[in-house]
Amino acid sequence: MPLFPGYVFCRFDLAERVSVLTTQGVREIVGIGRDPYAVDENEINVLQTVVKSGLLRQPWPFLKVGEHVIIREGPLRNINGILAEIRGDHKLIVSITLLQRSVAVSVERAWVKPLAPQDT
Repeated sequence: MPLFPGYVFCRFDLAERVSVLTTQGVREIVGIGRDPYAVDENEINVLQTVVKSGLLRQPWPFLKVGEHVIIREGPLRNINGILAEIRGDHKLIVSITLLQRSVAVSVERAWVKPLAPQDT
């Protein structure tokens, strides 16, 4: 199963973009607006290392630190909070607004999903 269905990573000279765009199955080149934009070389290197590792891998929703999330598995199932990363460890931050106090709890990355609008 492809990690990123519908995407092919390639390196090419921008002057040759017409030949890329006329390749069967190619719809467009990823970019910002109409300007092509390169994927960060470090991110490509990490992805190649992951693939070469032979470890079990699967596509996963993109999550950013600070994003509102919901725990879908484990002892905190159905708890909403904010995703944080503290010294490389993923944490769920839950807060009591009135008290202006929060608590962080370590969570398994596999348990965390983006908070869908119907979950709020």
